[in-house]
Amino acid sequence: MKVGLVLVSHSDKLAEGLAELAGQMAPDVAIIAAGGTDDGGIGTSLEKIQSGIAQADGGAGVALLADLGSAVMTAEMALEFLDPGQREKVRLADAPLVEGAVAAAVAAQTGQDLAAVVRDAEAVTATMGGSASSASAPAADAGTVPEAGDTLDDIDQDDDGVHEASWELINPMGLHARPAAAVAQAMADLDADITINGVDGKSVMMLMTLGLKAGDTLTVSAHGPDAARAVEMLGLEVRNGFGEI
Repeated sequence: MKVGLVLVSHSDKLAEGLAELAGQMAPDVAIIAAGGTDDGGIGTSLEKIQSGIAQADGGAGVALLADLGSAVMTAEMALEFLDPGQREKVRLADAPLVEGAVAAAVAAQTGQDLAAVVRDAEAVTATMGGSASSASAPAADAGTVPEAGDTLDDIDQDDDGVHEASWELINPMGLHARPAAAVAQAMADLDADITINGVDGKSVMMLMTLGLKAGDTLTVSAHGPDAARAVEMLGLEVRNGFGEI
């Protein structure tokens, strides 16, 4: 069972489009769009949100995300109408709708519980505030970075057990949303501290802030029991163009 998502927006088209986008990164997660009024106009619908919660709840709980103030109010009203037992399994995340939905979807896809899914969605606000400096700052204590184009046989391991390697991105779109989500999901399952170009390799939002394009260099540094495996997995993905070439 995975946590489900309900996306509450004033616009039915916005909610549907966002559900489609997030669904590309989380194909096993129930992501329900609850946008617009009952007659298709701009606004929010209590009935749509209630129906969305019922559809998204597969037993692991449901996270709600909303766009503007009145959407938040309607979502809160929907929570109030839930039975006490069900209310414990439904949470409204205090997060921007688009970025929060992406982060929540990736977290849910990796099997995180409801609290973790909501936490990842809400962490986006801090990520957005510090993305520029985080993306440009070098990783702390990263050591010497290997030259771009290293093969898996050239992965470097320093005396402290830190595994590092670099590759040039060869897929046309670079590290866009889909491969960023795939990387974050794969890294999340590993027992290692992983940074990619100085940001958390397990955070899809941090990876997307890097804006890495075709021809840019992706550098990974990993430490922990699964560090070597993390570098090998990432290297294979990059060298295969994330399956896009």
